[in-house]
Amino acid sequence: MSYTYYEAINWNNVEDMIDKSTWEKLTEQFWLDTRIPLSNDLDDWRKMNDAEKRNIGLVFGGLTLLDTIQSESAIEAIRPDCRTQHEEAVLNNIQFMESVHAKSYSSIFSTLNTKAEIDEIFEWTNTNEYLQKKAETINEIYRTGTALQKKVASVFAETFLFYSGFYAPLYYLGNNKLANVAEIIKLIIRDESVHGTYIGYKFQLGFNELEEAEQNEMRDWMYDLLYDLYANEELYTELLYDDLGWTEDVKTFLRYNANKALMNLGMDPLFPDTANDVNPIVMNGISTGTSNHDFFSQVGNGYLLGAVEAMRDDDYLIGLDS
Repeated sequence: MSYTYYEAINWNNVEDMIDKSTWEKLTEQFWLDTRIPLSNDLDDWRKMNDAEKRNIGLVFGGLTLLDTIQSESAIEAIRPDCRTQHEEAVLNNIQFMESVHAKSYSSIFSTLNTKAEIDEIFEWTNTNEYLQKKAETINEIYRTGTALQKKVASVFAETFLFYSGFYAPLYYLGNNKLANVAEIIKLIIRDESVHGTYIGYKFQLGFNELEEAEQNEMRDWMYDLLYDLYANEELYTELLYDDLGWTEDVKTFLRYNANKALMNLGMDPLFPDTANDVNPIVMNGISTGTSNHDFFSQVGNGYLLGAVEAMRDDDYLIGLDS
């Protein structure tokens, strides 16, 4: 008599091909912060004024907090509702890369900042009311939300909440400054693009199984959550960018990415802002391609890992009814 106590994962029999294509995309994109020559940006850093340096430190502190939540809480919250074994494997990959992202900011800090400055950044990060509010809002959903609500929280974090922090390095990249720091951000954006579309796709599978009344309830909850997060994000953006005079441009960027998050979830955009409204210097930098160079010699500031294409918004939104 034979029986199955535990089922071995079989990659030769994949139930959902999106799991396989996502695994392949993520492994093709693999990178580590230790391969980016951050010290090459020190000349640019020394020429920046105090307000610019302070802004960079604070935005990266905030990004570290968000990636810590995503690595420690998000995947653990989503994992119990996996549809396939292959989905769980993909989530394992995502969780590891979120830890890589969180660590990469510390590599930036150790290159650009003194120990005292780093301690000050983390003290600010761990006590700032706006950062802590979005951390609490997202993490409480991971703790107590439904399976679909947890996926919404993750997509909102990946595709919306990170972008107040991403704006500054992308802006500097467009002005030929901090190219290697910005390269790390571009690599993170490339990963987050896959994470957001993949988890959004899994959300849509579950959403389409709901009754109409349940769909309407979920949709209302989702938009209410986004309104609350955006209101907090406006205050956070004012705190970060008022001194530089960039606040309104950053808010436009946030609204554009909030729409992208909704689209990942198969929903209609909320705000009128489009790519044409975003500062073109930043849109140039947001391209998910990286500089092409020799991985082993560390020449340049990207990875040569075969032909890795940039992620498109519609890569996984196939065969789904919004």
